[in-house]
Amino acid sequence: MGSATTQATEATTAALASAQGVDLEVASELFAAARAVGGSSQLSGALADSAAAPAARTKVVADVFGRALKPVTVSLLTTLVGQRWSSASDLLDGIEELAVRAAAVAGANDDVEAELFAFSRTVAQNPELELALGSRLGDAAAKGALIATLLGDRANAATTLIVSSLVQQPRERRVRGLLNRAMRLVADQRGRSVATVVTAVALGDAQRERLRAALAAKYGAEVALNVVIDPAVVGGLRVQIADDVIDASISTRLADLRQRLAG
Repeated sequence: MGSATTQATEATTAALASAQGVDLEVASELFAAARAVGGSSQLSGALADSAAAPAARTKVVADVFGRALKPVTVSLLTTLVGQRWSSASDLLDGIEELAVRAAAVAGANDDVEAELFAFSRTVAQNPELELALGSRLGDAAAKGALIATLLGDRANAATTLIVSSLVQQPRERRVRGLLNRAMRLVADQRGRSVATVVTAVALGDAQRERLRAALAAKYGAEVALNVVIDPAVVGGLRVQIADDVIDASISTRLADLRQRLAG
């Protein structure tokens, strides 16, 4: 991510934090805007053109989206395109991120991170489903409808909106990657990190709380735990937060011992 995109993302996230009336309709409109921009090289090029004056780019937003979207949605998009982005692809990522964050705001009382994680595990265990959702050949609207059917009343509206919207515009990205990024964005919007914990056996409530408290103390932020049961780790556990991996599994220690003995 270029420095221009980093600054643009920060400015857009700050605009969302100060916006009033952000609901699921706003999030849905932002996702729709991302699809519109992603589907038109002319539109994405005009909005990402750093040589054009910010006023010219914001006028494009007004002309294209002004009458179709809620005022708060237009205001957020205006702020976004008024920034300088490193590329048209980064701008599109920025709209998508803004939409995910808006859905997190709208579903503030819902456990969206856990539901996104659960669905990512479902996709990981069903290669045919991942292929169907990630294929460029499938109809985008049909993919969205499939997600609505699969999740149904098993997920909150914010989660369903995020997943159904992302699979409609994968842009050469793997579905699990999209879901993991969305999960991190939702957590970040709520001021916490996400830890994926792999363990041989289920953790009790007390164990979860001790682990969560220890990780929160280590990283200086609230931590949401996603637990994966994998007998292959034998004992202990493996924790990953962003790029950090804490591996205290017996299987890893045995592998290290075998390597030392062989070496």
